[in-house]
Amino acid sequence: MRLRLQINDSSHRRTFIGGSDARIIMGEDEDKLVRLWREKRGEIEPQDLSQELIVQLGTITEDLNRAWYERNSGHTVGAVQRHVRHSIHKWMGATLDGRVEQTGAVFEAKFMLPWNFSEEAAAEKHMAQLQHNMWVVAARSAVLSIINGGGKWVEITVSADPLYQHLLLTAEKRFWRCVQTGEPPVLFGIEAPRPRLEAVNVVDMCGSNSWADLAATYLRTRNAHGEHELAKGELKKLVPEDAKEAIGHGVRAKRSKSGAISFDAMQTEVVHAPVQ
Repeated sequence: MRLRLQINDSSHRRTFIGGSDARIIMGEDEDKLVRLWREKRGEIEPQDLSQELIVQLGTITEDLNRAWYERNSGHTVGAVQRHVRHSIHKWMGATLDGRVEQTGAVFEAKFMLPWNFSEEAAAEKHMAQLQHNMWVVAARSAVLSIINGGGKWVEITVSADPLYQHLLLTAEKRFWRCVQTGEPPVLFGIEAPRPRLEAVNVVDMCGSNSWADLAATYLRTRNAHGEHELAKGELKKLVPEDAKEAIGHGVRAKRSKSGAISFDAMQTEVVHAPVQ
């Protein structure tokens, strides 16, 4: 079986900031940031990833990942491994895993280990790369297609985040200026917005005791709540337009300055007959 290993084209990658670079620039590892800066300046060669097993697993499963996504989504992925540059900021580039033809979404295929895997953590880990690639091609969304070592496939849809992309562009401009001037970079030091994920999971809450207690209360009071809301609506219709308050049968309606009507229960006074 012939495998395509991940090999770095250093002379090409020195000319732009790519999606994987964005993750380092927005990260918290200063050593990695300085190493990336030296690579972009041509002072050192990029790390040899041909012996990194996880990287190679991601590379050789890309075709399977894409085919699995197409089969399960019914969509087609084109522009596979196409290199693109931003229309204005030519130092921003991306080598895309693909574009979803039906939606225009950026397609990103990943292989991840199954231990402590969560969709939120996966999206956060790759958010800088996704937002960078969306910015480069002006896409409104991205699809993160993940195969993990536990034999599970996950699809995560991420929307373009203008605030995140603004911070990302600021950080990348600062880094690229350092590449051009020779000034060593420093960490950006600003916490990026947390990823907003499309809610697609169906969760079984049968194992939660708190859910069980509150669900029982909800079911027990559902009919009474419906009658309560219906009565409030009908009572509001009975309050005269010029009335500030309406009182009767233990219920008081109050009209606010804005015209909203609220209700409260009045304490029933006990009337004692006079002693003869």
